[in-house]
Amino acid sequence: MTLHAASREALDLAERTLGEVLAGAGAEPAKVGDELLSVVDLLDREIGLRRAVGDSSVAPESRQGLVRRLFDGKLSEQALKVLDTVAGSRWSSPRELVDGLESIGRSALLTAAEKAGNVETVESQLFQVARIVAGAPELEAALSDLTAPAEAKRTLVRELFAGKVDAVVETLVEQAVQRAKGRGIGNALDKLVALAAERRERSVAYVTSANALTDEQRALLGTKLDGIYGRPIALHVEIDPALGGGLVVRVGDEVIDGSTSGQLAAVRRTLSRA
Repeated sequence: MTLHAASREALDLAERTLGEVLAGAGAEPAKVGDELLSVVDLLDREIGLRRAVGDSSVAPESRQGLVRRLFDGKLSEQALKVLDTVAGSRWSSPRELVDGLESIGRSALLTAAEKAGNVETVESQLFQVARIVAGAPELEAALSDLTAPAEAKRTLVRELFAGKVDAVVETLVEQAVQRAKGRGIGNALDKLVALAAERRERSVAYVTSANALTDEQRALLGTKLDGIYGRPIALHVEIDPALGGGLVVRVGDEVIDGSTSGQLAAVRRTLSRA
């Protein structure tokens, strides 16, 4: 998510408000996250409302009053306090306001996972969902179809994953599917994996191996990558026999290709230039 300066300041303020709200007695992070993401869905559908809430030329008190009139009694007081901050802040555009609100809603859900002690499970399940979607072109096409009704895609996600993954994972995936643009669903799911890893103060390494790795091999690879990047790395491994042997490791935009197929491709490129 790329935000302009004003929006970054607004997001920082909203995140501080969220932290204060969730630190209070009786706070329910998962409920707050669900409620904030439901507002994201509404603002995505209602262009006029989105523009009204994000119009920086209108007094902050007026925008906050609009939000209160719409949602008072429909959302928890914790969610309303966060929305007060969002609506009262200056965003670079209405669209960036919605993107920021989505980020805050996701943060609340990941806080719920932290409090339940299962952030690592959420991260692992998000990775598995991302790989399932990436490995099924028809499913990816269905979830990326811009002409398909939003509720139909939401229902498809529930049919596939309800009861099989953590509730936080299901909600995050539904939201990613709702807001992904065209074929961007794979990238959106990978970003969720990275967000969960950040909660454990780790970066993500996507490892593709020709063969299953033993626990000892995973530990050794993790230690080497920690040393290379100077920070803790969370490994997510998938098997692809087509590699022939070795590994392909992707961390951010950097790819380390130690596979047999990668080495052969490099030789072919060298020969073609000779």
